[in-house]
Amino acid sequence: MVRDPFGDDDAPELQDVLDALDDPDCRAIITELEAPMTASELSDAADVPLSTTYRKLDLLSEASLLSERTEIRSDGQHTTRYEVAFDEVRIALDEQRSFDVGITRPERSPDEQLAAMWSEVRKET
Repeated sequence: MVRDPFGDDDAPELQDVLDALDDPDCRAIITELEAPMTASELSDAADVPLSTTYRKLDLLSEASLLSERTEIRSDGQHTTRYEVAFDEVRIALDEQRSFDVGITRPERSPDEQLAAMWSEVRKET
């Protein structure tokens, strides 16, 4: 899933959000993310095996609950850091009595928007 890095209104599928929030490892990862962290750092902090951590990060990203940032290191390699991409998740009934998911996101600075755009470009190449 490719998110619009400048869009604030991309709504994930309800089932993707429910699946991610129902998973105890996903909730542990979100709990540990007070600041952007790498998958390895999250694996250690949340006490989840690294291979499982990558799957959970994919699950959380598909649900638009995490965002990724790519940082270029001085040796030319890159590092991906993850951060929480929501302030609030609401599940409500709409006028047709269907479930609707709404996510309130933190405001992004211009630097954060540029970093998000760069991450999306890297995924496409």
